[in-house]
Amino acid sequence: MCQGRWLRISALWLGLVCGSAHADDAALVDLAAALPTIVVEARYAGSHNFVGVPIEGYLEARVLLTQPAVEALGAVQAGLVEFGLGIKVFDGYRPQRAVDHFVRWASDLNDLATKAEFYPQVDKANLFSDGYIAARSGHSRGSTVDLTLVDLKTGVELDMGTPWDFFDQMSWPSSELPTAEQRANRALLRAVMAAQKFRPLETEWWHFTLADEPFPDTYFDWVID
Repeated sequence: MCQGRWLRISALWLGLVCGSAHADDAALVDLAAALPTIVVEARYAGSHNFVGVPIEGYLEARVLLTQPAVEALGAVQAGLVEFGLGIKVFDGYRPQRAVDHFVRWASDLNDLATKAEFYPQVDKANLFSDGYIAARSGHSRGSTVDLTLVDLKTGVELDMGTPWDFFDQMSWPSSELPTAEQRANRALLRAVMAAQKFRPLETEWWHFTLADEPFPDTYFDWVID
């Protein structure tokens, strides 16, 4: 059991926390509270995700990020508003226990309940070797975000060619499979994020990490509640 301030401080730096620790201890910011104009859809807190059940560590449907990442997203949102667009965020900080949940799910080759929606062209046995599932995620450092663009008036997502968390080469930003309009939408997202110093991931059009992240080597495990 965690006891006292010293252990909490030690956990912050070492990324070794016990099960009773909370995300607020990591100085993470609630995105919706800080930037209420940004749409938040915390899918891992519910069942509409590639695992098909709420993910461990997501006790509430909140997106948390480090303060620098929140400030940078605020600048992204401000730049989009004049064009009638905004951002919609699916995930930010991700507890290590959630990543462990993904690994256990990917290891169960008999569970194919979500294959048709999230990985129709990929053999589940190849999720590790193809790089879709890994034992660690940059999300656990608190400055990585999964997001898309939306029309502010309608709330409709811009067409990016694939849904979020779609395991397929078509989700790669460099893929030529999407239409010209879909590629243009991806390019717009990438440009506005790059302008605020977010680095893209070459295998997921929705995934960006703040270049100057405050905890580049620390993987936290605070629950989101």
